[in-house]
Amino acid sequence: MLTPEQMMAAQKANVDTLLGLTHKAFEGVQKLVELNMQLARAAMSDTADQAKAVMSVKDAQELLALQAGLLQPAAEKAAAYQRSLYELAQSTNAEWVKVAEAQMAKAQQNLHAMIDTAAKGAPAGTENAVALVKSAVSAANNAFETVHKAAKQAADITEANLQAMAGTAMAASNAASKAAPKNARKGA
Repeated sequence: MLTPEQMMAAQKANVDTLLGLTHKAFEGVQKLVELNMQLARAAMSDTADQAKAVMSVKDAQELLALQAGLLQPAAEKAAAYQRSLYELAQSTNAEWVKVAEAQMAKAQQNLHAMIDTAAKGAPAGTENAVALVKSAVSAANNAFETVHKAAKQAADITEANLQAMAGTAMAASNAASKAAPKNARKGA
C-alpha cells in the first residue's frame, strides 16, 4: 500500500511531467509559427521580385523562360518547408516519446516492486500464482517492446519514403524547368 507521502511524490512527479510536456508542446508551436512567419516573409519578397520580373518581360518566349525558371526554386522551397515541418514534428515527437518511455519504465519498476512486496506477504503455497503474475507482466512488457519496435520501424520507413518522394519531386521539377525553355523556343 502506498503511503500518503509516496502518493504526494507520485502526484508531484506527474504534474512535473505534464508541465514539461506542455512546455515542449508550446516550444513546438512557437517553432511552427516562426517557420510560417519566415515562409510568409520569403513569399512576399518572392512575389514582389516575380512581379517586377514579369513587368520587364518583352515577349512570350521570355515570359515562358521566366516561368520555367521560377518552377525549380518554388519546388525547392516547398520541399524545404515540408522537410522543416517534418523535422519539427519529429523533434517534438521524440521528446514526447522519451518522456513516455521513462514513465513506462518507472511504471514497470513500480509494478515489479508491488508484485515482489505482495509475494513476500502472500500465504504459503501461492508461489505458482505469483510466478504466473510475474510471467504475465513479462509477457505484457515483451508485447509492448515489440509494438514499440514495430512503430519505430514504421516511422523509419515513412521517413525514408518521404525523403524518396522529395527527391523524386525535385528531379521532376528540375526536368520540367529545363524542358520549358526548349518548348518555348519551339513554339516561337
